[in-house]
Amino acid sequence: MALLNTTDWTGRIFVGAWEKGSGQTYTAVEPATGDTLAEVGQAGAGDVAEAALRAARAQRDWAATPAIERAAVLSKAAALLREHAEEIIGWVVRESGSTRLKSGIEVQASATECTEAAALASAPYGELLHSPMPRISMERRVPVGVVSVISPFNFPLILSMRSVAPALALGNAVLLKPDPRTAVCGGVVIARIFEEAGLPEGVLQMLPGGVEVGSAMIDAPAVRVVSFTGSTPAGRAIGAQAAKSLTRTHLELGGNNALIVLGDVDVEAAASCGAFGSFSHGGQVCMAVGRHLVHESIYEDYVSLLGAKADALSVGDGFREDVALGPIIDRKQLDHAKTLVDSSVAAGARLVAGGTHDGLFYRPTVLANCTSETPAYAEEVFGPVACVRSFTDVDEAVALACDSDFGLSLGVLGNDLALAMSIADRIPAGMVHINDQTFNDDPNAPFGGVGSSGSSRVGGQRANVESFTETQWLTLRAAAPTYPF
Repeated sequence: MALLNTTDWTGRIFVGAWEKGSGQTYTAVEPATGDTLAEVGQAGAGDVAEAALRAARAQRDWAATPAIERAAVLSKAAALLREHAEEIIGWVVRESGSTRLKSGIEVQASATECTEAAALASAPYGELLHSPMPRISMERRVPVGVVSVISPFNFPLILSMRSVAPALALGNAVLLKPDPRTAVCGGVVIARIFEEAGLPEGVLQMLPGGVEVGSAMIDAPAVRVVSFTGSTPAGRAIGAQAAKSLTRTHLELGGNNALIVLGDVDVEAAASCGAFGSFSHGGQVCMAVGRHLVHESIYEDYVSLLGAKADALSVGDGFREDVALGPIIDRKQLDHAKTLVDSSVAAGARLVAGGTHDGLFYRPTVLANCTSETPAYAEEVFGPVACVRSFTDVDEAVALACDSDFGLSLGVLGNDLALAMSIADRIPAGMVHINDQTFNDDPNAPFGGVGSSGSSRVGGQRANVESFTETQWLTLRAAAPTYPF
């Protein structure tokens, strides 16, 4: 039986049941063809206010549910994701412009997130403390209550599930707002999965919408944590708004990640790493390699190999063809990438490969001779664009890598591991990969950046517990003491 029978959810939001939202509807569009895939319900601010109250009521019972029962729901969700993988992959490919390879990895990673969360439900949640008083003293973690999750279009399923699954496992209720461009694979799929997994009504609610809905999800008094993945400007605005009510935020934002290529590497292997890091999913990845910093001794060889790899990659409709890259998500995003490339060439960068498009299908692009003033080098492109720049020594490479407000992911390629590690130690980054490119993810590892790339971490047992629970001090005495009052 299909998971996404459209008669169940077409034109509806999920508030424990599928109901009409107070807004209109969103049209789910296939970027590769422009075809309409479905109609998705649209929430309004009033829907969010009601959902937050409903979630707060449902959360109390859910938090009191034995951990083994919460774990069973998460395990069932993982099984359902695997059972319906082919159907879900098709939706991710068509709605987000992905390839089948990328979509398959995303579905399996989401299932693993649920499996990890199932184990999290029964993980240790406190420790005993010494006390000078005749009592038991302990520190324990308790659910925050209601968590708002605001997720992006590029990896809509996994970047929603990364926060939804651990928040639920730890006894919280969740309000989920997927990006309207991917409201089916980033929202409807998750609502249907947990509906089928037996999650109690009201514990998860899915509310597609725009800025008004996102704002209401931050301001709702019941919401105590906001987990947001998206652009740095939007993250700054969310952080400022949440601070007014002292609501905690977990912000996973943009990146302009550096890949440092030292002179002793296998240049062919290095170019393969660089191509994968820059061009996967059309570069629409916060962890994508934006800046290739290459030692001058191998610079020209690296540029030539990277350009050849870019020229060899196929671009097309990932649902109907076996391609390396699908379309850019929409015209606005394509125009952003195109403008940065065109202005970079006008400013003196050398166009080695790409720089053209057919509709939303943008060719993998390599720009050489980049400087700090090259627009596509200085900014996050969020498109399949690799900017290459040479360096003469380690100190210069470090200075170039540090010359950015972002600090998400860093890659260092080199045969001298001690040297590579010493370089990494000098560059602020939330994630570092020695002898690999910057686009990496494990479900049991903390994910996030520093500087303009965000704050806090989601992912891995320790980070998830810190993100979605509060610390409480608890003492117990055998009998009440007598005080001198």
